[in-house]
Order: sequence, then C-alpha cells, then structure tokens
Amino acid sequence: MDVSVVILAAGQGKRMGSDLPKVLQPLAGRPLLAHVADTVGALDPTRICVVYGHGGERVKAAFSDAELVWVLQAEQLGTGHAVMQALPHLGADDVVLILCGDVPLVRAATIEPLITAAETDKLAILTTNLADSYGYGRIVRDIDSHVRAIVEEKDATDEQKLIKEINTGLMACRAQFLTAWLPRIKSDNTQGEYYLTDIVTCAIDDGVSVVPVHADNPAEVLGINDKQQLAAAERNHQRSVTDALMQQGVTMIDPNRVDVRGKLTCGRDVVLDINTIFSGDVVLGDDVQIGANSIISNASIGAGTRILPNCIIDQTTVGKSCEIGPFARTRPGVELDDQAKLGNFVEIKKSRIGKGSKVNHLTYIGDTTIGERVNVGAGTITCNYDGVNKHPTVIGDGAFIGSGVELVAPVNIGAGATIGAGATVSKDAPAGELTVERARQKVIRGWQRPSKDKSG
Repeated sequence: MDVSVVILAAGQGKRMGSDLPKVLQPLAGRPLLAHVADTVGALDPTRICVVYGHGGERVKAAFSDAELVWVLQAEQLGTGHAVMQALPHLGADDVVLILCGDVPLVRAATIEPLITAAETDKLAILTTNLADSYGYGRIVRDIDSHVRAIVEEKDATDEQKLIKEINTGLMACRAQFLTAWLPRIKSDNTQGEYYLTDIVTCAIDDGVSVVPVHADNPAEVLGINDKQQLAAAERNHQRSVTDALMQQGVTMIDPNRVDVRGKLTCGRDVVLDINTIFSGDVVLGDDVQIGANSIISNASIGAGTRILPNCIIDQTTVGKSCEIGPFARTRPGVELDDQAKLGNFVEIKKSRIGKGSKVNHLTYIGDTTIGERVNVGAGTITCNYDGVNKHPTVIGDGAFIGSGVELVAPVNIGAGATIGAGATVSKDAPAGELTVERARQKVIRGWQRPSKDKSG
C-alpha cells in the first residue's frame, strides 16, 4: 500500500515577529521544515506533499533540490482546508500521513504506528500529555476511554480545558476517508476555520475506529509558534544529540555548551570542550580533542589530532596527529597531512600542508602546496592575489622559510631551500640554497624625529 505524506506548512507565524516564514525558522542551523522532511523521507513514502501559503516562493526556493510536491493554499482557511488542497495529488487508496511543518523533532519511530493503524482502515491520531495544556486541542474521551472528539482551546468548555491529553496535529488515515470526510466539516467555530480535527467526529459517525497513539516524550511533538518555543526546541534537540554522543563514549566537558548543527560522527575517546559548534558533516577520528570556543564545519579530523581553543575549521581535511591553534583558521579547500602543525593566528586557504610541516605563528598561506618537513617562520605571507587572479606557490620538501617573508606568487621554493628572514621572493628559489632578498641597512646620523610645536 502506498504511503503519501502531507506536511502543513502554510502558516505565517505572526508570533515569531520575523519576516522569515515560520517553517524556514532555523533549528540546529536548518529550517524547521527540513527536519520534518528528513524524518518522513526515512520512511520512504511514495510522495511528500507540502501545503504552502505565506512566503510561498521563498519556502519553495529553500527546497529547490528536494523531491517535494508543492500544493498552494492561497487562502488560509484552516488545517482541514489545507489538506483538502492536497487531495488531488494523492492516490485514492493511499495511506495518508499528515504532519506539521512546525513540529520538527518528531522521530520516525513515533509516527510509524500511525501508518500501521491507518493501513487497517483506522483513523490514527498522535497524542501526548502536558502538565500545562493551554493552547492545544484537548482529546475528549467517553466513559470507556474511547476518543470522541478533539476540541480546540478557544472552543473548549472550562471542564474540557482541564484535560491534559492534547492533540499534536499529527494523524494518518486512508485517502478515501479524507475524500469523504473533509467536505463534511464546517467552519462554525470561534476562529471561522475548517479544523482537520473535526474528521474525528466524521470517523465516529461512519463507524471508523479512532486510534490514539501516545507519544511518551512531549518535547518531541510540540509545535513551535514563537521564538521562546524555538529556543526550547533547540535545547531539546541539542540535548538528544549530545546524549546520544555521550552514550557512544564521547567526553563532553559540558554537554549544555556543545551545539551540533548537522551530522557529527565521532570515533573512540573523543573529547569536546565547552562552546564547541559543529555544522554540516563533521567526522572526528579516535582520540581527537576539540578545544573550547572552536567551530568545525564540514570537516574530517584524523585520529589523535588536537584542535586547540578558539579555532575555525571550515571545509578542511586534517590528517592524523596534527595540532592546530590556538586562534587558527582554515578556510575551504585546505588539506593537512599527518603530523602537520598550525600555530596561533595562522590562516590557511585552499592549500595543502605536507606531513610534519609547521606553520606556527602569525602567517597567511593561500593557494599553496607545501611539501613534507617544511618550517614556515612567523609573519610569512603568500601574496597569491594580484587584484584579478589567484596564483600558486609551491614549497618543496624540507624547505625553511624565515620569519617575515613575502612569497609573491606564482613562485616555487625548491626542496631544502632556505629563505632568509625579511625576504620578498618574487622569483623561484633553487633547491638546497640560501636565498636572501634584503635592502642594505643604513644609519642616518644626526636625524631628528619630528616633534609637535608646544608653543600653543
């Protein structure tokens, strides 16, 4: 039986106080809607329909590469009306899973029972219990605990408002039921909207069983309507990620100060200090240590490497037993071979640093290939940009670059060459030789430093 997914994502999100559409608000560095789409994508549905409205073109543009069916809800007349717009895109015999674009933390394991129940011609609704259920639709049961209705906050009686079991907005049933029920729901409520939840009454009237599926973790299924709830969801998400990593054996000095905004894969005996941020796809090998206040993005860090505090590592491949930092930055396209070392206030861009080579202090290296066992002195700069084009620098194995050197690309430094401190090298330096470029030092005797006129 085919499974179709309908994600309701048309809301404006006025309470966000933002021009950014609600489902594009970021959670762990990605839009809310992306989290929902990823979760249902793991279930391998036949199709995923996204019902969009406010900020529609902007929402579509953010997912231009995704295989999604876009359904416009031109007028926001309620959740029931939203699903009705999606009906023409569904197979008549499909099981339809309905999710909300602002409920990003729900897991596939939590929603799979909804599909299972719907496959047996039942209406399945996902519920949970909240200590404070204000603002949510209440699950109204009869004396035998059967679900009889879902009543929204604004339509609930004082007695119903005491109910702690709430509707999460997630449900599943056969498409043919939706085709029969949705035209029967009415907008005679305080908000003048067509509530999807009213299909519960339709199901009961038609003798279709309503199956409540209980979510044990309320944080997983709560909707996000404002920035406070967004921040709370961020913490819940980060807590689940860091808990899973620590269960695998990762050491965190303070898990409350580690943020993962993508996928983080760790080997054994990895240590993460405070205020470390990981974005994109990051892989840390065995015995890697990440120092405080470091940001690692789309990078692979080899076993035994130490990233000292206050480093930024971006789109970089780092070999084994390297040392980086403190206060070092690698920009996209950097490769460090095993045992390479970058020191404090070093910036590397689109370059390869060979095995055992050292770039220790106050240095910029760009568009450069450095061989093995090279020492680059403090204050060295590769002058790779002429204002229009970038040019390469090549430094051979075993070369020694003195402090304060400017290497004007394109230029080649031969293997074993030595470049004297303070040199500006614009021509190739031969292998095994000392190259010095330095103006003759002069002393101008009797010269007086200018002084301010103190007469005024």
